[in-house]
Amino acid sequence: MNKISVVGIGPGGLDEMTPKARKAIESAQVVAGYNTYIELIAPLLGGKKIIGRAMMQEIERSRLAVEEAQAGRDVAVVSSGDAGVYGMAGLVVDMVLDLPEENRPQLEIIAGVSAVNAAAAILGAPLMHDFAIISLSDLMTPWALIEKRVRSAAEGDFVIALYNPKSKRRVTQLSEVQKILLKFREKNTPVGIVTNAGRNGESKIISTLENFISEEVNMFSLVIIGNSQTYVKAGCMITPRGYERSRQLCD
Repeated sequence: MNKISVVGIGPGGLDEMTPKARKAIESAQVVAGYNTYIELIAPLLGGKKIIGRAMMQEIERSRLAVEEAQAGRDVAVVSSGDAGVYGMAGLVVDMVLDLPEENRPQLEIIAGVSAVNAAAAILGAPLMHDFAIISLSDLMTPWALIEKRVRSAAEGDFVIALYNPKSKRRVTQLSEVQKILLKFREKNTPVGIVTNAGRNGESKIISTLENFISEEVNMFSLVIIGNSQTYVKAGCMITPRGYERSRQLCD
């Protein structure tokens, strides 16, 4: 006991959760998480104390979870995808390490299947070469810095995965990203959009850099923009790794 685990629950379906993550949740006495994520794992929560909060209450949720662990309980703090990718790991680790050493609960970070991995698998093989992940949410990152990161990734010919691409409040950022990318990439560059990856209502669209902003995109979508070599074949988005060139060099 006296342990806090930060658990990545994967994209949403229980069958896509790692055995280690599931075991941590099942063995916990207290489970803390954003209400939507708590609902996704409801079948595992019988008899447990639940610390559920709305979006934007991460600090309070983490503080309560740490206090439960300090009181001698086994606590699981859950994040969708991987807890260390736009998840709760950083906040919880920081809070635990701020405590005097003699008062710190045991701490473990348990990896999960990130949304970018789940979306890539649905699209085919778009992440076979170097890629960058960028969130378009400007709640905690200035938009000017996000634009700079998009421009740098585009100039470096990275495949680019966009988290939080659009919301009811943010409706223009995706168009701004498109304008930046069209300065560096052909307009027919493949773009994949996966919504609700691993959850009910999962959908997949493969479009182009020229046309993708006309597709349905929301906060539950993940957008993957190919590099200069990415192509589409039989409904799959593929970024070549370079195996054919390697074979030629060895011949």
